[in-house]
Amino acid sequence: MLRIGVISDTHGLLRPEAEQQLAGVDRIIHAGDIGRLEIIDRLGLIAPVTAIRGNVDKAPWAKVFRDTETLRLGGRAIHVLHDLHDLQCDPASRGISVVISGHSHKPLIETRSGVLYLNPGSAGPRRFNLPITLATLDLTADGAEARLHHLAGNR
Repeated sequence: MLRIGVISDTHGLLRPEAEQQLAGVDRIIHAGDIGRLEIIDRLGLIAPVTAIRGNVDKAPWAKVFRDTETLRLGGRAIHVLHDLHDLQCDPASRGISVVISGHSHKPLIETRSGVLYLNPGSAGPRRFNLPITLATLDLTADGAEARLHHLAGNR
């Protein structure tokens, strides 16, 4: 089994609870709106990180991150983008098993046409009354299973 921590929309805030929840994962995927390069540095102390740029990541440091990434982990293709509305392909026809996005701050775990769509929600500053969450993605020989994790926090 391969356990992946999935986080998004930190907007410059990496909560201690997020770091605790991610402890022990094999890899971390950040789906954009990082906010500060230090977030990736701190996540990298936990596990190797794949991160993409979100719509607020405009500073010069963000140029090292791509808008999308497609990676192969645990024998599965995983496509990462910030805003699901920007998806330019049919994942199932391209052999993609998991699509990870952020942007909306709304957690989502949904399977469509055999593809798992995962939005971990926002782990950064609270927005409106939306929950503060991240996700883990377990990849096994039998498939991919995502789980949301609610984080405490008032800010």
